[in-house]
Amino acid sequence: MENLKLDVRIGSLHLKNPVMPASGAFGFEMAELFDFNSLGALVPKSITKYPRGGNDTPRVCEVNGGMINSIGIQSKGLPYYIEHIIPEYEKFDVPLIASISADSIEEFAEMSEVLGNIPSVAAIELNISCPNLEGDGKAFGMDGDLSFELVQKVRGVTDRPLIAKLTPNVTSIQEIAIACEEAGADGLNVANTILAMAIDIHTRKPKIGNVMGGISGPAIKPIIVRMIYQVRNVTKLPIIGCGGVMNSDDAIEMILAGANAVQVGTANFINPNSMIEILEGIKEYMVQYDVRDINTLVGKVKVPSTTAHRH
Repeated sequence: MENLKLDVRIGSLHLKNPVMPASGAFGFEMAELFDFNSLGALVPKSITKYPRGGNDTPRVCEVNGGMINSIGIQSKGLPYYIEHIIPEYEKFDVPLIASISADSIEEFAEMSEVLGNIPSVAAIELNISCPNLEGDGKAFGMDGDLSFELVQKVRGVTDRPLIAKLTPNVTSIQEIAIACEEAGADGLNVANTILAMAIDIHTRKPKIGNVMGGISGPAIKPIIVRMIYQVRNVTKLPIIGCGGVMNSDDAIEMILAGANAVQVGTANFINPNSMIEILEGIKEYMVQYDVRDINTLVGKVKVPSTTAHRH
């Protein structure tokens, strides 16, 4: 499996391979289990400017084909992150992507400016799927104009690569993708979790303390594949596929749909070595089909021209 070209680019960010963890499903505690230097990037849990306690418990429940979580971005705040979390990741020779969440556009910009001045922060993932507390409570990423304004404002304060993490809870994810591209994003994460709910029929209570949460895992993968394909049709930006990648076949499927890289979330809880196994599986696929450069697979799904845009 020599001479395989696995490296990918997201703006000026160079990754040695397309596999990385999804924010919230990974921590430096896992360094005991596998070599972080094998990954394309490291993405710790999203942080907020100020400490935040998180949502009511229970915060996680299993459902068929996945899990619902509503953690509420529990965070110790930006100063703690800079002082304690970032140094843990500086030990590895892998780009660190800082995922951030904020209550306002100004807060996103403030945090990005601070993080953009830290040499070891290679890129910033803007979690625009969080609620806009200044507006109507809808996520920033549910509104094209707000998404544009947010990304543009952050673009103005840092030259670090910006990845907009889109919410799938929209009518047209393409519209949001275009807005982020026009505002100056370097890449798109497609996508965050899908809003879901589960009820215990015996107690008749919701299984999640916050009533609703985000579903992740294999059940959502076909929806994410569809969204990647749709976004690839309207933008040239690099796409990170996220949602239901459990094995290398899932990763290849997302790449064929149009993703340049993938994030792995739920699979890490089931098998901490899943990212390493996914990477090995991608290499085996490339050898099997004589693919020398992973980038030549991006968006290469063979869609009949008559049906390409019927839906």
